[in-house]
Amino acid sequence: MKDREKLIRYFEASGNGEQARRMLDLAEQVVAGKPYRVTEFMSPAGLVIADAIKANLPQLRVASEGGYEGAERLRVAFIERNFQGTVDFGVQALKISWDPRFRLLTHRDVLGSLMGLGIEREHFGDIIMQNGGAQLIVDATMADYVKQNFTKIAMVSVSVEDLPLSEILPKEEKIKEIRTTVASLRLDAVASSGFSLSRTKLVSSINAGLVQVNWQEAKGPAQEVKEGDIISLRGRGRMKIEAITGTSRKGRIGVYLKRFM
Repeated sequence: MKDREKLIRYFEASGNGEQARRMLDLAEQVVAGKPYRVTEFMSPAGLVIADAIKANLPQLRVASEGGYEGAERLRVAFIERNFQGTVDFGVQALKISWDPRFRLLTHRDVLGSLMGLGIEREHFGDIIMQNGGAQLIVDATMADYVKQNFTKIAMVSVSVEDLPLSEILPKEEKIKEIRTTVASLRLDAVASSGFSLSRTKLVSSINAGLVQVNWQEAKGPAQEVKEGDIISLRGRGRMKIEAITGTSRKGRIGVYLKRFM
C-alpha cells in the first residue's frame, strides 16, 4: 500500500498510530490472499481508521461486531470483496453474578478485576452492568480462562457462566438533556457547559489528554466541534452534540446536548 506511512502519520497525530499500523497489517494480509482478518476489541475510533484503510484498498469490505446492536467496543473485520462465507468475529458473551447485598459493585470494579487477571483490555468488549451482576462481551478464546479464574471482584465472590448473544440486554444509560448557549463552538466552551466544569478545569483536562472527540484525542481547547460529535471526558462519561439550535440576537450559539451518565 503506497500511502501506508502517510496514513499512519495521520493517525499518530491523534494518538492512534500504533492501532492504525496493526489494522493495516491485517488489511494487507487480506490483500495478499486471506479471506478475512479480524481486529481485537477497540473503541469506535477503530471504525474511522478502518474506513480510511478501505478508501485506500477498495478490494476490501469492512464489517464490525460487538456482540449486540449498539455495542460501543467492537471488533472490525477486513474482508476480501468477493468472499461469500461467514466471518467468525470470535465474540462470546458471559454472565457474571454476585450477591448485591454485600456491596454495590461498579463498572470500574469489574474492569479492574478483569485486568487484574492479566487480561489485556483489547480482549474484551462492553461490560453491561445490571443489578447483582453484569454481562461481559469477550474474545471467545479467553472465555474459558475467565470462567475458571474470575471468582472475586473487590472481595465479593462471583460466578461466571456462558450467555447466548441473543440474550444480551442492551445497557441502560441515564441521559441528561442540556440546552444552553455558548460563545462559540470551541471544544472547551461546549464541553465545559456539558460536563458542568469551569473552562479552566476543562482546558487542563484537554491538555492532559483526558478529552476525546469522536473517540480520538482532542487536538486542543480551540478545536471546533459540530452537530453529531461525541465528546468524552475520562471519569465523567460522554456527551453528544445533538443539535445546533440557532444563534441569539447577542450572537450566542444555542446547543442541545445529551450527556450519558
